[in-house]
Amino acid sequence: MSAYDARLRDLKAFDNTKAGVKGLVDAGATAVPRIFHHPPDPTPVASAGAIPVIDLACADRDQVVARVRAAAGSVGFFQVVNHGVPVRAMEETLAAVRRFHEQPAAAKREAYTRDPGRKVRFNSNFDLFESPAANWRDTLFVQAAPDPPRPEELPAAVRGVLLEYAELARRLAVSVLELLSSALELERGRLGEMGCADGVSVDGMGGLQALLELEDEGDGRRRWVDVPPVAGALVVNVGDLLQLVSNGRLRSVEHRVVANRSREAARVSVAAFCNVDLGCETSRSDRLYGPIAELTSDSGDPPLYRSITVAEFLAHYDGKGLDGRPALHHFRLPATLP
Repeated sequence: MSAYDARLRDLKAFDNTKAGVKGLVDAGATAVPRIFHHPPDPTPVASAGAIPVIDLACADRDQVVARVRAAAGSVGFFQVVNHGVPVRAMEETLAAVRRFHEQPAAAKREAYTRDPGRKVRFNSNFDLFESPAANWRDTLFVQAAPDPPRPEELPAAVRGVLLEYAELARRLAVSVLELLSSALELERGRLGEMGCADGVSVDGMGGLQALLELEDEGDGRRRWVDVPPVAGALVVNVGDLLQLVSNGRLRSVEHRVVANRSREAARVSVAAFCNVDLGCETSRSDRLYGPIAELTSDSGDPPLYRSITVAEFLAHYDGKGLDGRPALHHFRLPATLP
């Protein structure tokens, strides 16, 4: 049997358990299976952080916009405080998601699927069969808007919590998109009307890192930078679609989560992706997204990317998996390639 066939056999065997990584741990695994082995990463880790923390309650909106512009244009990550999402809601959501994952495998098996048409999906690694190596994680995905699942479709562990939190995250995303629109000197609602997206995440344990080139290091090398947890804060990161429509003025950077070494508690995070929904009746899967005209022809900057549909982007993203290559490179115009 070839190495490829052996790996495919192992991947299918793991997926067929419908128990995920937690199932391996519950079964008493004492070593990480080879399908999860990643080659050593030679990229250095920065000794100091560079992730801004922005107070959204600051009375001077121009100052907030300036800080968002600087963060989104250089780092691609920032944390927000006084964001309007109650701490209670964040804590209850994390507790509910942890409650779901800590159930026995049999209780989660009904939700295990790789069908992208399902509004509620539990699985391990969306790109299990595409990426060079699997990640040590399980995911519960819920399409919360604009056509949310019926209450009975949600696992009991998160019912009555997750959709309420999703609405709070959506409101915050609208506010962030307004700030980003202003940062690009566009009308406040411009990015929101386009259906652009960024991610908002909740996590209390740390381990999140972003891949950045730090000016103070002076050697031109990119480094992994910790995104340290800040009490009550939410992490915002610029998505690929925002980098595309902003013609590169906003940065989408590679990020990862390092392994949790604690044997006492698993790392649990909640990420809200506020994006174009291809699974609802009102979706615009044929809508083209390209660099905004005011940021190209009106400013004299040539467009860096060709116009694409979200379906086209997702097909490429899902097909290549998390292989370390930026998805946007595939859609960059030839004349602008480095």
